[in-house]
Amino acid sequence: MSNVSRKKKALSPEQRKELLGALKARFEKNMNRHKGLEWAKVQTKLEANTAKLWSLNEMDRTGGEPDVVDHDKKTGEYIFCDCSAETPKGRRNVCYDRDAQEARKEFKPENNAMDVAAAMGIELLTEEQYRELQKLGNFDTKTSSWVKTPSDIRKLGGALFADRRYDTVFVYHNGASSYVGSRAFRGSLRV
Repeated sequence: MSNVSRKKKALSPEQRKELLGALKARFEKNMNRHKGLEWAKVQTKLEANTAKLWSLNEMDRTGGEPDVVDHDKKTGEYIFCDCSAETPKGRRNVCYDRDAQEARKEFKPENNAMDVAAAMGIELLTEEQYRELQKLGNFDTKTSSWVKTPSDIRKLGGALFADRRYDTVFVYHNGASSYVGSRAFRGSLRV
């Protein structure tokens, strides 16, 4: 990584302080998402991983409201996920991936979910992760989110998205090149 890209992906001390304050407030307000975990331990991990802090800031800046949703006891990593009530506003109107974006003949979206996630340093949720998130609250009751699509489906031109309606999580398919104003993606980050 060049010094330019390293510098670009770093937060100022003020930005770090502001982000850590927002993450701590969200953590304390939503203890049901991470029972038994302590903020001090999470903060220590965050402060040791400035690149991950930058990614969390991007998640927050685009409306994802990231929060800790799990702790991997084997690796010691905390797992953050976008916990905004609806799919993040700052990531909407994207098709699934670059191939789908380039395949559109007209009305191409400005971006795609896979490239945006990669640029942010995060991963799209899998269907399983999405269903686990939904056990922590009611998410995407008016919107939908792209989820990581199995390669066999993607090879045929499709992609998966999910939402919550009628108190049930639904996973649907769409052409990967489709995009709508009410669909973005949720991401996860291990710290």
